[in-house]
Amino acid sequence: MKTIIFGASGMVGMGALLECLDDVRVDSVLVIGRSPCGVKHSKLTEVIHKDFYNFTSIQNHFIDCNACFFCLGTSAAGKTEGEYHHQTYDLTMAAAQSMHAANPNMTFCYVSGEGTDSTEKGRIMWARVKGKTENALLRLFNKAYMFRPGFIQPMRGEKSKTYGWLYVVLRPVAPLFRLLFPKMSTTTINVARAMLRVSLHGDPQKLLNTVEINRVAAIS
Repeated sequence: MKTIIFGASGMVGMGALLECLDDVRVDSVLVIGRSPCGVKHSKLTEVIHKDFYNFTSIQNHFIDCNACFFCLGTSAAGKTEGEYHHQTYDLTMAAAQSMHAANPNMTFCYVSGEGTDSTEKGRIMWARVKGKTENALLRLFNKAYMFRPGFIQPMRGEKSKTYGWLYVVLRPVAPLFRLLFPKMSTTTINVARAMLRVSLHGDPQKLLNTVEINRVAAIS
C-alpha cells in the first residue's frame, strides 16, 4: 500500500507516519507539507508545497496512492467563522478534490474530532465547519472515513502544535485518564492503526468515534 499523509509534523500526523514506516504492509509514504517533517526513512518521500489551496502542480504524485491520512487541523480560537472555514473546509477540499481527480478509488481518512456536528446547524462554530467538511468528503469519496477522537495520548514522542501546552500539563495523568475514561480516550498509535485498518480492509462504520477507533485498532 502507498499512503499520503498531510500534517505529518503534528501529533496525529506524526503518529500516522511512524506507524506507516514500521508497518510491512505499507510500501511507501508520501508526505505533503509546507516544511520538512524531520524524519528520514527509505520508504518516505517528502514534497514541500507552499500553496495548500492549489495542488494542481503536484497532482501527478497522487495517482498511484491507495490512501490518504489527512491529519491537518487548526484551532478555532480567536478566528471568525469565515477564517476557520477557509483554513479548514476550503483547504481540506482543495487537497481532496485534487486527489479525487487523480485517483477516485483512494481511501480518504479525515481526522476531525469528538463533537463534530454532522447536521451543520448546531451552535458551536468549529463543529459546524468540521461537519460540513466531513459531509463533503463522504460525498466525494466512496471510501471515506471520518475519525472523531476525543483525548489522544501521544505514545511515541509526538507533539501537538495546536495544544502543546495542554499535553504537557496532562502528560503525567494521561494513562490514568485512559484507564478511568476508556470511551473518551485513545492514543496516537490506535488512531494510526485504525486508519491503516480501514484503508486495507474497509469498515462498515464511516464515522469513527473514540470507541470505534479503539475497536478497529485492536483488530489491525
